[in-house]
Amino acid sequence: MTQDRTWRKSSYSGGSEDGDCVEVSLAHDALVRDSKNPAGGVLTFTSTAWKNFLENR
Repeated sequence: MTQDRTWRKSSYSGGSEDGDCVEVSLAHDALVRDSKNPAGGVLTFTSTAWKNFLENR
């Protein structure tokens, strides 16, 4: 499931490949994972919940 998705690293990671931060994959939903452990757990948000999060941060 998560292997077939495109992941983007947070801009807060400093933009480097080895910066530790979170990654997000946006499709019909939003998946969030720890960049240090990409095979670990993933948080799943509906597109509405993700939009609300971004608007209210």
